Amino acid sequence: MTWLREEHSALAAQNILDAATGLFVEQGVSAVGMADVAKAAGCSRQTLYRYFDSRQDLHLAFAQREAARLIELVSGEVKSIKDPADRLVAMIVALLREVRTTDYLSAWFRSGEPALAAEIANSSPMIESLALTFFASDDPSDHAVQLTRWCIRVTLSLLITPGADDTDERRLLEQFIAPLVRTGVTA
Repeated sequence: MTWLREEHSALAAQNILDAATGLFVEQGVSAVGMADVAKAAGCSRQTLYRYFDSRQDLHLAFAQREAARLIELVSGEVKSIKDPADRLVAMIVALLREVRTTDYLSAWFRSGEPALAAEIANSSPMIESLALTFFASDDPSDHAVQLTRWCIRVTLSLLITPGADDTDERRLLEQFIAPLVRTGVTA
């Protein structure tokens, strides 16, 4: 019956992350403490710490869960685009749109929060792995890995400091990201 315990454990962790999600919107990501999350999840702090060793672990688990969801959602939107450069631009534009229009994701980019989002993105091998699944699907080389890391940074930069509008951001991506994919320029 081990599988029941594992299933229960995964469900409990998801419920805790769901409770944290609401708090991130209401209070801001950096203002939410572990005691707040435990209370919102209806569990003790001891139970919370059984699933997440620290607030950073909670943040990382949240970011990984949402990155997986976003990559799956956006990949479906752009899978019919054959040209890898055009597909990459479309994917970044779609990711920007999804984050900006989803209140619990945009909470990570409010005033005072972006440094936390950047820290999580840079410390998560899972986020990089998920991005590689899409960004580097045509090319698993070191160049593709480096380009993926750079695309994550560009995406974060546009979330933190948006362009004038969607058209401006798309134009920037087409001008500066697409050529790197098309020419295979290495860093």
